[in-house]
Amino acid sequence: MMPMRRRASARRLPSGEPGRRQASWVYWPDSAGRQRSAPTDNKREEQSVIEGVKHIVAVASGKGGVGKSTVTVNLALAMAAEGYRVGILDADIYGPSQAQMLGVGEGVRPQSAGENRMLPLEAHGLQAMSMAFMVDVREPMVWRGPMVAGAFQQMLTQTRWDNLDFLFIDMPPGTGDIQLTLAQKVPVDGAVIVTTPQDIALLDARKGIEMFRKVNVPVFGVVENMSLHVCSNCGHAEPIFGEGGGERIANEYETRLLGRLPLALSIREQVDGGRPTVVAEPDGEVTATFRDMARQVAEQAQGPAAEGPSISFSD
Repeated sequence: MMPMRRRASARRLPSGEPGRRQASWVYWPDSAGRQRSAPTDNKREEQSVIEGVKHIVAVASGKGGVGKSTVTVNLALAMAAEGYRVGILDADIYGPSQAQMLGVGEGVRPQSAGENRMLPLEAHGLQAMSMAFMVDVREPMVWRGPMVAGAFQQMLTQTRWDNLDFLFIDMPPGTGDIQLTLAQKVPVDGAVIVTTPQDIALLDARKGIEMFRKVNVPVFGVVENMSLHVCSNCGHAEPIFGEGGGERIANEYETRLLGRLPLALSIREQVDGGRPTVVAEPDGEVTATFRDMARQVAEQAQGPAAEGPSISFSD
């Protein structure tokens, strides 16, 4: 674990508006913090159980622009609709988006929960944590890899999650520092890979799957996003980004295709407005797809149902 500092070399999060109750305890690692080299084998470092969390699911893409954050927030909301207690952690330090997608107003800050702890915010029934809750959304995070990895680890471990069944982690694109920190130090139950059917997106999705396989994190399945566009005027359906890419990559890696999602204007408008599809259209077809995917993830994360006691009768 990278050393954390509380001296002059430390960086504290901005305090925000006067009088607003918030957590101001977070200290980031010195920019000269040591960076671990990538592992040469598939062994994970000693991992710590995350207090208040039963199952952790990483949602990754390997490539930006495929709708991973939109899938993450709707998948988390779908899991909550299935009756589970659910949280979401926005691990994209450089470009956090979950605050807007969840409708959390700018300037809303987490409250302190004692020394070196903070409470997650709540939105649409989810517990949520994001870098967007701590800094001005217009402020760029010009940080090196060790600082980013340290910030991610602090948000994960020092947030007081309240008895979650599932914590979904919205991973940044690529296979860099945060992915490595997650794989090495966090007991992840499994990963969901988001891609479009496009060949270029599939190339990077393969890298994401390969990374999780190298560190022995199960891949629960693939979500094919933007699989089909249906014209809202004439009803003509067209696979703009190609066809069958998600199914091909799922078969290639012997995992399942969790579902296909359309390229729809309404999905984009709903997350931009802070009311994702599962909230805005709870009885809609897209929501039904998300809930089916959530059930598949829950089934794999929890494992087969425990068998009840065996009862035998004798004369």
